[in-house]
Amino acid sequence: MRDYGFLISAECHTKYSLGRVWKYNMARTKPFEKYALQYEDWFERNKFVYQSELLAIGKQLPKSNSGIEIGVGSGRFAAPLGIKIGIEPSKKMREIAQKRSIEVIDGIAEDLPFDDLQFEFALMVTTICFVDDMGLAFREAYRVLKPGGYLIIGFIDKNSPIGELYRQHKEDSVFYKIATFCSVEEVVRHLKKADFKNFSFTQTIFHNLAEIRNIEPIKEGYGEGSFVVVRAMK
Repeated sequence: MRDYGFLISAECHTKYSLGRVWKYNMARTKPFEKYALQYEDWFERNKFVYQSELLAIGKQLPKSNSGIEIGVGSGRFAAPLGIKIGIEPSKKMREIAQKRSIEVIDGIAEDLPFDDLQFEFALMVTTICFVDDMGLAFREAYRVLKPGGYLIIGFIDKNSPIGELYRQHKEDSVFYKIATFCSVEEVVRHLKKADFKNFSFTQTIFHNLAEIRNIEPIKEGYGEGSFVVVRAMK
């Protein structure tokens, strides 16, 4: 097994080799397998939206080399943010992320293949839309974080203008038709149940995507911008 510089749980690795974890979300990886190029193209067509989201996340990211992205996708966020390790269940996404020099491990958020107390922070960007059990995913993140570590979550607030639009046209999107959208309040409630504390928020994307021609402002709090970043401490 590759030496990643941290401990991969033998128990969890056995689960993966047996294929037991795939009962959770095989269906949710299918669009990312089939439409990987379409996924990548979105970032090229919406470069200012993408850059705005990167900046909002960067405001909440701790200065540490001991981090992981859960649901790393194609590495679009991990690579520019300097995150070297990712978890991703989609084979196509893993292959693209690896080309961006990310060490990607096959796995899901609800069953992280790591021993306890491994990382100083964990990042999830839109991942919560595609997990089957958000509470379990947060508890797993809590488990692998060191004391005082941070979980940073970026997502589209379902009560925001873009969140409302995505929900109205959910069936028209190959990706979002399988997604579950959440409000900030729902995310915070699940984080509190997982024993996270000391919350902070940033927000961006204050216009419809088609109208954005420049990088959007980054503000503290939530309730105005459609993309929200929540940081919570263990």
